[in-house]
Amino acid sequence: MTDSHAVIPLGKIEQRIFLIRGEKVMIDTDLSEFYGVQTRRLNEQVRRNKNRFPEDFMFQLNGGEFEDLKSHFATSSSGWGGRRKLPYAFTEHGAIMAASVLNSPRAVEVSVFIVRAFVKLRQTLGDNKELARKLEHLEGKLAQHDRQILNILQAIKELISPKRVPPKRRIGFTAEGYDE
Repeated sequence: MTDSHAVIPLGKIEQRIFLIRGEKVMIDTDLSEFYGVQTRRLNEQVRRNKNRFPEDFMFQLNGGEFEDLKSHFATSSSGWGGRRKLPYAFTEHGAIMAASVLNSPRAVEVSVFIVRAFVKLRQTLGDNKELARKLEHLEGKLAQHDRQILNILQAIKELISPKRVPPKRRIGFTAEGYDE
């Protein structure tokens, strides 16, 4: 199934994957939107099946992490009608597990696309690491070439700069300094 026939476009899912605590995660509100359930229902099922969600599958954000995320997506205030609890973050495995505890046809169907988005992101990051390694190698070569070019320029400067020739000493007896 191509991205154009997807229930949810892969690009839309990729935009909702964040790096938090060194993990690529999706926030509970985004996950519940994709799975077609209320966030409250998703979190309710997670609480009922807590043993299926160890910390490497899901964790709750702290206040600072949540504040950092607010710039990425629109959130309502924590006052009237806003979010009253800190959101949960689901890793790739946690997102799959959430689909299994929701046990709806849409959740199962969408979980395939979510896994594909995580895999594509992992491949992109891997490609970027390889590119960064190659750039670092190239920078090392350029630095070495720069040093060699500077040495060549210094040698050329020494060759073209006029040498100060010390005066030749005359051989033999001179009468200089003697009064006649």
